[in-house]
Amino acid sequence: MLANGTMKVIKAPQIVAQMEPLGVPAARLPLLGALQIAGAAGLAVGLLIHPLGVAAAIGLVLYFAGAIVTHLRAHDRAVQGAVFFLALSVATLVVLLISA
Repeated sequence: MLANGTMKVIKAPQIVAQMEPLGVPAARLPLLGALQIAGAAGLAVGLLIHPLGVAAAIGLVLYFAGAIVTHLRAHDRAVQGAVFFLALSVATLVVLLISA
């Protein structure tokens, strides 16, 4: 999360090139990167403040669901990464909810 989010914030050329065919403007990349970084930080702080961890996990579930929709709308079948991270986010949310 942190690495990919940082790459989006700085608009790394390879990330811009990956997002362009999906219809994601380069101007939106810093916001998307900041959301990823906030989600990762929220999960880390959530180890101490449980509700924040739950909120971060929910945010990441929504983020990656949106990523999958974006890939599908662009008729891009390379959604494996987004599906993988969605599954991890859902699993994290379930664990956090069970441990409450």
